[in-house]
Amino acid sequence: MRIVHIITRLIIGGAQENTLLCCRELMNAYGDDVLLVTGPTCGPEGSLMEAAKDSRVPLEIIPQLQRAIHPWRDWVSLRQLKSTLRRYGPDVVHTHSAKGGVLGRMAATSLDIPAVIHTVHGAPFHPYQNWLARSFFRWCEKYAADKCHAFVTVSDSMTELLVGSGVAPREKFNTVYSGMDVRVFLDAERHRHDTRRKLGYEDQHIVVGKVARLFHLKGHQYVLRAASQIIRQVPSVRFLFVGDGILRATLEREIERAGLNDFFQFVGLVEPGRMPAVISAVDIVVHASLREGLARVLPQSLLVGRPVVSYDVDGACEVVDSGRTGFLVPPQSIDEMAAAIVKLANSSELRKRMAQEGRRHCEHRFDYQPMTKQLRALYIRQLHGRGAEKTSE
Repeated sequence: MRIVHIITRLIIGGAQENTLLCCRELMNAYGDDVLLVTGPTCGPEGSLMEAAKDSRVPLEIIPQLQRAIHPWRDWVSLRQLKSTLRRYGPDVVHTHSAKGGVLGRMAATSLDIPAVIHTVHGAPFHPYQNWLARSFFRWCEKYAADKCHAFVTVSDSMTELLVGSGVAPREKFNTVYSGMDVRVFLDAERHRHDTRRKLGYEDQHIVVGKVARLFHLKGHQYVLRAASQIIRQVPSVRFLFVGDGILRATLEREIERAGLNDFFQFVGLVEPGRMPAVISAVDIVVHASLREGLARVLPQSLLVGRPVVSYDVDGACEVVDSGRTGFLVPPQSIDEMAAAIVKLANSSELRKRMAQEGRRHCEHRFDYQPMTKQLRALYIRQLHGRGAEKTSE
């Protein structure tokens, strides 16, 4: 098949890693012709451009395809997307992210591409927006839903949200969990000693890691508020923030005001290839984001063998079996989060038991090869279905 994937930007993030792995596997395992179309990558989130080049995935960059709404740039992006698709002649167009998803679907359907698929990695509308923004983004998704043949969601909870919001009927949705190279996470324990030494941790330290962009709605402030009561009960706890973003200076000031500098460490951006080693250095992973289709750090942590404490949002409950592989606590909660972390910090046996269960739960479910196989099967179903429709016409 000839397949075009469209995504707004190739930053270091779950949706982008997922898409790049899928493109590579389609080429290497199935011999498909694949083109990845994206906008420019800039800012503190880092870039996967070099990873894409190393994977030998053909890339086309549209400079005007940017995240922020801008009528003139968006109009130019749409024209360029149409030109690219017309020239490439794909059987399948698979779009990702809000801007790339809307413009990509508009371009593909205007050219009557046989199969148009859109993946929802995380809904663009959510309860933490004002009413006007939430209504606008929901309208955009409903409008674009008519311009694709099928949806992919990374969790069942995303399907429920979109169906419940009237975006599209349930029969258009397919859940395919976001894939990764699980082997490197299963083998990560060998990096633990050296990574902890480089980060300055002693054997007695219980390290709580949070992996997320330093950005709004990622919940770092809740971890900071819980830290004081955690440290009072378990003085050996240390906190490791992995990621970068616009809130770094703000968070550093808050830590200093709280007198917690000795307990927190920022390591900045970590390339995907280094993530298994970094997770191996921690003992507990906390996930405090308020919205996330299905955060990759949850299965990644369990694959490495680290129990998680997560806010019970979106697809978290599809990974974290509360009480068995970690703990789910209410969003924005402080006391509940602190209590769960303290419970894990005080029991190496509990951490070990939850880690073993988590590995069994995630090992096959989040492998990128089964993910790609499911996506390709969806492409084929859509192509055959469209062929049958045209024959009946």
